[in-house]
Amino acid sequence: MSFATLGCRLNQVDTRDIQASLEARGFRTVDFAEPADVVVVNTCTVTARAELSDRQTIRRAARVSPQATLVVTGCWAQTSPGEVAGLAGVDLVVGNGDKHRLAELLDRALAEQASVAERGSVAARVHVTDIARTRTVAVAPTGRLHGRSRAFVKVQDGCQHRCAFCIVPRARGASRSLDQKVVLDQARALVEDGHPELVLTGIDLGHYGADLVPRTTLAALVQLLTEIPGLRWVRLSSLLPAYFTPELSEVVTTSPLVAPHFHIPLQSGSDRILRAMRRPYTTKMYRALVERLIAARPRLGLGADVIAGFPGETDDDFAATVACVRELPFSYLHVFPYSARQGTEAAQLAGRLDSRTVTGRSRILREIGRAKSGEFRRGMIGGVEEVLVLETLDRGTGRLVGLTGNYVEVVFAGPPSLMRTLATVRVTAVQGDRSLGEVAAAGTGGR
Repeated sequence: MSFATLGCRLNQVDTRDIQASLEARGFRTVDFAEPADVVVVNTCTVTARAELSDRQTIRRAARVSPQATLVVTGCWAQTSPGEVAGLAGVDLVVGNGDKHRLAELLDRALAEQASVAERGSVAARVHVTDIARTRTVAVAPTGRLHGRSRAFVKVQDGCQHRCAFCIVPRARGASRSLDQKVVLDQARALVEDGHPELVLTGIDLGHYGADLVPRTTLAALVQLLTEIPGLRWVRLSSLLPAYFTPELSEVVTTSPLVAPHFHIPLQSGSDRILRAMRRPYTTKMYRALVERLIAARPRLGLGADVIAGFPGETDDDFAATVACVRELPFSYLHVFPYSARQGTEAAQLAGRLDSRTVTGRSRILREIGRAKSGEFRRGMIGGVEEVLVLETLDRGTGRLVGLTGNYVEVVFAGPPSLMRTLATVRVTAVQGDRSLGEVAAAGTGGR
């Protein structure tokens, strides 16, 4: 079997769990580029470009493995199951609410295919239930992470917000959390298996624990995670500004085991556009939060999502966004040209911008993001950093790659035995989009 995963980190975790479930049934994983008997494509639907990538990947799967049972799951399968089922080569469509049953559903599909004399006479089977009715986070066997240095832990799924531009609630359902004890058990097992960094993932991560009985919080979970022996870093994925409660702010700014890196979506630097987007914060709130975090952790890595060309965005609105991203100490930006998603409020709004304007504004924001990333990384030259050495080599040089706590990759020479361990490197230079370094000392992956 082989896998292709598109979209967010949560999809990557879901693919890992599906892979573990199938391997427990005797399947063996091969590279996606190799012919396989079963191919699973885990899709994204956050933008029109994401759906184009979904289609291209499904076509490639059918071309590389023409005799395979082709399974399509994920967010596009959830929101557009009929469209996905109609694609050439697709045998099984499984929605997000049914991902945990994928191994069982695949067994049925394989049995049905075996019962017919000629392959291709069975229409694609579709298993997509109403995700809005899903109230729990399924727990799949984790298995080994095949040499991964960082481990992603899914603690939450779904979203309670209804942002005007976002299709994700339709694809992922309501916010729901994984039981705290289950999270801690998974985290301990992953650290014991040699993963010194855990990345907490979720669609609406800051809402973690609000639906559990008894109720708990992300702050309480993070505090418990930092007590696990052998853990070097716990890293948080994307968090809205309002989720930085006094309790969470305290633990993430004072614990040396919380990675000094936060991704806080901005989307727009114009309050008028933020209101139209139905975002639950203002630029004043955003700026105040960033100032508090930077004051507490001066070398903080800070990332943000920004949307260019939301319907009704004027030149003044865009200028406000440009000013905001220039003034705040971002270390990187993720820029998205606005993409209308059928079924969202924004798709019905007037004032749609032409594609040339949207593309031009996206380009300006990306240039600012590249400049700020370079400035941040140049500020690290001469400094000594503890890094987690990743399991993959730098494509351009074949050298090792270490990830710093503040989310900068440093390329340096060293033996393969350093992979999945902690090392200390001195940052020596920045060349284009690469930070370069040299080994100062090496560790073994523990505290």
